[in-house]
Amino acid sequence: MIEIQYSNKIQISNLTLINSPSWFVHPTYSSDVLIHGLTILAPIDSPNTDGIDPDSCTNTRIEDCFVVSGDDCIAVKSGWDQYGIKFGMPTRHLIIRRLTCISPDSATIALGSEMSGGIQDVRAEDITAINTQSGIRIKTAIGRVAYVKDIYVRRMTLTTMKWVFWMSGSYNQHPDTNFDPKAFPEIKGINYRDIVATNVTGAARLEGIAQDHFTGICISNVTISLSKTPKELQWNCTNIAGVTSNVTPEPCHLLPKKEKVDCAFPEDRLPIEDVHLKTCCTTKTA
Repeated sequence: MIEIQYSNKIQISNLTLINSPSWFVHPTYSSDVLIHGLTILAPIDSPNTDGIDPDSCTNTRIEDCFVVSGDDCIAVKSGWDQYGIKFGMPTRHLIIRRLTCISPDSATIALGSEMSGGIQDVRAEDITAINTQSGIRIKTAIGRVAYVKDIYVRRMTLTTMKWVFWMSGSYNQHPDTNFDPKAFPEIKGINYRDIVATNVTGAARLEGIAQDHFTGICISNVTISLSKTPKELQWNCTNIAGVTSNVTPEPCHLLPKKEKVDCAFPEDRLPIEDVHLKTCCTTKTA
């Protein structure tokens, strides 16, 4: 519905967007992007109706948005397989604040699966999700290369979820057959803290890649209350490594407990935080 490319100093604010045929808001190859106060509405059974997809963008702030979607409410991207590798433009320095999401079949915030230019330094806080498939989902696969790293999430309130945490290393959708089957992505430095989730089917589905484990995962101060029909295996973990602290239900053995750990959240300010909204208007004259 709205796609902006190769631009800087972009402001998209105070709009209601309804029934896009595909992604709603897609800033691409851009910098200094401010997205504020959007209401995005799509049928919950409509595929590919992502809400906001920052793609190969630097210095982006998304805040105070309400998204109802049949796909990911926010999907962070940076190019697909060999095409994203060749272009080589990461998404980095991204802030997401005060997002409310409803999406029964997809994620509140997805990282990938198109992440072949890299995703780094994403800071998400004060997130609310209702009747949504997952909280934060990392989607990648062999052939992507690049990285998803330095991800920081805190203060999430989640109600009626399939999975609170989900990482997929086998998201094997490719634009063609020319991807490199030996190209492994790097997933590390993933930090989640201060999360309350209720009516949850499964706590976590964390699936790294056998030849390429996801590392540096930290989860702290998380309380998950289960639904009436929860999954028997609450923490489904393979090919990952990290730590947990003050997390219930008890995590898998690949995320051992450590006392008094608060997972990291940066204290420095990004330049986009000091950019202020401007209200513009026009006046008709006779």
